[in-house]
Amino acid sequence: MGKTVLIVDDEKNIVDILSFNLKREGFEVATAYNGESALEQYAQKRPNLILLDVMLPLLDGFEVCKKIRETDKMTPIIMLTAREEETDKVLGLDLGADDYITKPFSIRELQARVKANIRRVDARLPEEPASIERGDGEFVIDSERYDVFIHGEASELTQREFELISFLAASPGKVFSREELLNKVWLYDYFGDLRAVDVAVRRLREKIEEDPSQPRYVMTKRGVGYYFSDE
Repeated sequence: MGKTVLIVDDEKNIVDILSFNLKREGFEVATAYNGESALEQYAQKRPNLILLDVMLPLLDGFEVCKKIRETDKMTPIIMLTAREEETDKVLGLDLGADDYITKPFSIRELQARVKANIRRVDARLPEEPASIERGDGEFVIDSERYDVFIHGEASELTQREFELISFLAASPGKVFSREELLNKVWLYDYFGDLRAVDVAVRRLREKIEEDPSQPRYVMTKRGVGYYFSDE
């Protein structure tokens, strides 16, 4: 059985175009045209990825994303938006979406992002450490439970956040540019918005740092990128 993509958009022509092209790539497709139907289809189909429009009847895409993330941290969600406002894009990422694509978009770009996100879920990063412990158990990356524990408390990371901290921690002290992180963690060869990296780092710090404004673990090399502190 192929991977299932749930397409959620209130414009039937967009759903039809996406369905046609994703089926050609071997995906099974489920569809929904409003927010409530999206949650029903999600519960029934348990898709491998969700393409989620922002502007939806009944429940908007932000609310749908928020409700899914309450119980599911792993299924990739790509927001589809016609909006150009920076705040709308960042809000989707803040609510746990993995990425967004602004309409109008190319089918080739969308297919590439769908495949990259599903591939990322299917295979853990080869650089991922089995576990990392700092400060006599104060900070523990636990690859068995796919989370980071701070003083024994789970951080409740999404899969993307866990993969980001695992990748950085596998090479402590090494600085990675946002482009490198998109390539190595997001698995995007040449698509993707660099702001997605910044938002992911900010969300990660909010969960694992005692004071996100004065991080101890995920550090910034100004003008270059991010690294995991080796101190």
